[in-house]
Amino acid sequence: MQLSDSTFSEIAALSKQGDDLVKAGDPEAGKHKYIEALRLLPENHREWEAATWLYVAIGDVHFQMKNYDKAFKCFFNAVQCPKGLGNPYIHLRLGQLYYEQDNLEKAADELTRAYMGAGIEIFMEDDPKYLAFLETKIEI
Repeated sequence: MQLSDSTFSEIAALSKQGDDLVKAGDPEAGKHKYIEALRLLPENHREWEAATWLYVAIGDVHFQMKNYDKAFKCFFNAVQCPKGLGNPYIHLRLGQLYYEQDNLEKAADELTRAYMGAGIEIFMEDDPKYLAFLETKIEI
């Protein structure tokens, strides 16, 4: 299934606006653009690949703002969308969010998936506590 060109263009434009707002230091406004784009998807929106990256974008905003419950819901949705399962970045964020919820068994599982999919580099832009935790669980 593919989105119409006009719908895809509108979603892409809103996503870019959201990215620009987040980079400019207004994550809340950026999040609203991503949500607006998500609402343009047809019914059963989780069947569309665009939903995957929109949930990731919204989840990242919540993660940066330490709204861990909302971020978790977004990444949990993203992993159920096309190309979500097996995406190292999504598994990284899920692992970090499980860690923040003190669900260390699931945190270790998700962080291991991220490591197996993308290597140690995927951990380099975030708090080193996540990699330090993973090092207590697997040999890196």
